Amino acid sequence: MVWIPGGTFPMGSDVHYPEEAPAREVEVGGFWMSPTTVTNAEFGVFVSETGYVTVAERPLDPSEFPGAPAENLVPGSMVFTGTPGPVDLRHLSQWWTWTPGADWRHPDGPASSLTGRDDDPVVHVAHEDAAAYAEWAGLALPTEAQWERAARGGLEGATYVWGNEPEAAGEHLAHYWHGDFPWRAEPGYGTTEAVGSYAPNGYGLFDMAGNVWEWTDDWYVETRFADASPCCVPRDPRGGSVEDSLDPRQPQFRVPRKVIKGGSFLCADSYCLRYRPAARRPQMIDTGMSHVGFRCVGQA
Repeated sequence: MVWIPGGTFPMGSDVHYPEEAPAREVEVGGFWMSPTTVTNAEFGVFVSETGYVTVAERPLDPSEFPGAPAENLVPGSMVFTGTPGPVDLRHLSQWWTWTPGADWRHPDGPASSLTGRDDDPVVHVAHEDAAAYAEWAGLALPTEAQWERAARGGLEGATYVWGNEPEAAGEHLAHYWHGDFPWRAEPGYGTTEAVGSYAPNGYGLFDMAGNVWEWTDDWYVETRFADASPCCVPRDPRGGSVEDSLDPRQPQFRVPRKVIKGGSFLCADSYCLRYRPAARRPQMIDTGMSHVGFRCVGQA
């Protein structure tokens, strides 16, 4: 574990996506954090010792998915599939597919395996799965404020985990999408990468930008700090709740959402410039995907 010093830091951004605003001073106490996301090998030890079955491996309850085709109500998860050519980037259903048989052991679908991927981050883990691992390990999932404090590595207010300038040609600073999204990735990109393949940030943490999105333990609300007091606390700086986290655009799905951070191997500058510390997205707590993982924290 790596020690993350406590203190006050500017959280969020006023110059990128609206859900990151407003930028605001937040105080967190010091804590320990895993230097990498949990790997397939590490998650395998947890499953072997506990017999744990992930959400993606369990049958679905039809009552929770009104209108869903019967063939979709089987164990599975969401898998990224590149398109054959350029597409309208407004319709993500063109590259995300509900795939029966996809789970942490079969990251690309039922015919895939973990061969050669022991050191890749575990994916297809729902929030419940990540929390179960953390509890087994005697740890916890980070709050959003803890995660962002750690990701900045002491570069307070910087755009990226390495500074303010984007990656230059020939540099390899983070594992995000290089190429034409979502159909043509440059060699070595377009899928997960072994953890620790890029230089760490100022606190010694790897992959705080790209590779996989990471679960936090905070409920997602559209506007950060909407109900917060002037002096924020680490647990939930926005004052959000389970009800606040429901997606108003999909009222038929009453599935709460948690904040995920860090971006993934699918973040492309032309589509999703979210491999930045301030970036945040909602993720339904029951949904694992082939680009969502997690890391753990421990308290002082």
